[in-house]
Amino acid sequence: MADSLLFNPRTYDPAQFDPETRRLLRATVDWFEDRGKRRLIEDYRTRAWLADFLAFAAKEGLFATFLTPASAAGDKDQRWDTARIAALNEIFGFYGLDYWYAWQVTILGLGPVWQSDNTAARTRAAELLSQGEVFAFGLSEKTHGADIYSTDMLLTPDGNGGFSATGSKYYIGNGNAAGLVSVFGRRTDIEGPDGYVFFAADSRHSAYHLVKKVVDSSKYVSEFRLENYPVGPDDVLHTGRAAFDAALNTVNVGKFNLCTASIGICEHAMYEAITHAHNRILYGRPVTAFPHVRRELADAYVRLVGMKLFSDRAVDYFRSASPDDRRYLLFNPMTKMKVTTEGEKVIDLMWDVIAAKGFEKDTYFAQAAVEIRGLPKLEGTVHVNLALILKFMRNHLLNPAEFAPVPTRLDAADDTFLFEQGPARGLGSVRFHDWRPAYDAYAAVPNVARFREQADALCEFVTTAAPDEKQSRDLDLLLAVGQLFALVVHGQLILEQARLTDLDEDVLDELFSVLVRDFSAYAIELHGKDSATEAQQNWALGAVRRPVVDEARSGRVWERVEALSGAYEMAP
Repeated sequence: MADSLLFNPRTYDPAQFDPETRRLLRATVDWFEDRGKRRLIEDYRTRAWLADFLAFAAKEGLFATFLTPASAAGDKDQRWDTARIAALNEIFGFYGLDYWYAWQVTILGLGPVWQSDNTAARTRAAELLSQGEVFAFGLSEKTHGADIYSTDMLLTPDGNGGFSATGSKYYIGNGNAAGLVSVFGRRTDIEGPDGYVFFAADSRHSAYHLVKKVVDSSKYVSEFRLENYPVGPDDVLHTGRAAFDAALNTVNVGKFNLCTASIGICEHAMYEAITHAHNRILYGRPVTAFPHVRRELADAYVRLVGMKLFSDRAVDYFRSASPDDRRYLLFNPMTKMKVTTEGEKVIDLMWDVIAAKGFEKDTYFAQAAVEIRGLPKLEGTVHVNLALILKFMRNHLLNPAEFAPVPTRLDAADDTFLFEQGPARGLGSVRFHDWRPAYDAYAAVPNVARFREQADALCEFVTTAAPDEKQSRDLDLLLAVGQLFALVVHGQLILEQARLTDLDEDVLDELFSVLVRDFSAYAIELHGKDSATEAQQNWALGAVRRPVVDEARSGRVWERVEALSGAYEMAP
């Protein structure tokens, strides 16, 4: 029987969604399955541009249906619905990150448009989507990266209410084909934040010059240059501080997509790895008969389940966000940082088992092993997002507020707040509901209880041994603390989703045995930091715990893992 916790194209039926969403998700799966594994891998290896895929998406109206908010919609099925966007991310990740990337940078390119009150630009974007066009997000630069304070895209007033834009952008996906590129720049006649401008450009315009493709991939990540590009009033999306906020809020929307893409990659690789290992005979018995192999594959499986549980629950907070409920601002960088790095661990665990098989050119795994590395490095590095997460630690752990329970959000609603987030500041004042009840509900599960001891210890650390003023400038030390805090948040949302979905407690217990080990490892890392005080060192050693071992439980979880052998293989 197929594992209901993992995506399997053979059994996939997204019955939780409305009929048109179900049709489009299933049609996307069928398009890839009909294409077959050989063609999928060949296109990846030859770095083929995604013309066939984009033609399919245009024919089905896929991007237009999923990425047009109701306020700009041309039919009843068009809306911005994070739940179904997450489902499509997972499918794209499952078949190849190149497909996901064309969709992801389209989402980023649309962010400044849908946040704009420029009716002409919004109408143009909706029309382009309906025609099957893709979009691009012109923020990063070769010299400055994503440091938008230092942009060298310069807009010179033309004396007629418009501008002439000159400058380069770098690492810009879809820069070769985008019908609309949202470009960030600054005016030459105004200093400081008031001079920022977000404007819309067309990659087909004669003043738009595609310099080169900067990666060896089917993804078209480009460098482009504008030379005296005419920017009229209908092209201006945001000015001043609003342009800066639009950039950050767009990244908030876009970075959420990384987690479910990572999940899809891991799922496909897992089917392939376990099938190979279970059917390979070594020293007269299956590879999966060896205890260390079982542990690695079981760890990979429960880590992947944890990735899915956390991401599914984070969707609910994202969709329920409002000016009075900005908890998503913590859970969002968590999906980007924690879930994607968990994905790397999942792949590494399986790769240790299948060894040389993971390099073979006719496997999906060889592709997955490369692609999984990219997601933690997009939309801000792991370090940047860990530093962001730390801003919420004290309020989350020690200063809870009252909130109405957030339900599972699979309703066919338009997520309007994502384009009305407002100023990108005030993170230290964001409040959260109490994290403890999620743990209390599973206090009878041995490793949840053991991890709760560590979570309570972290509260003690923040109260009695938190970094002092000098240490607060030591990012190396702070990042170790951030990893400990991230584990508590990770566990919280996993437990909330486990309760909502009635997750098998054997799986949950095995997953938390892994989290107990992770917390202990990060505590040891903190103990070894150069600037850790004696009190912090003592706390770190005191927070180390051994997971509760239960061979019968582990055996039952292994049976679930073993059953994945042969559960799915892509058609040739």
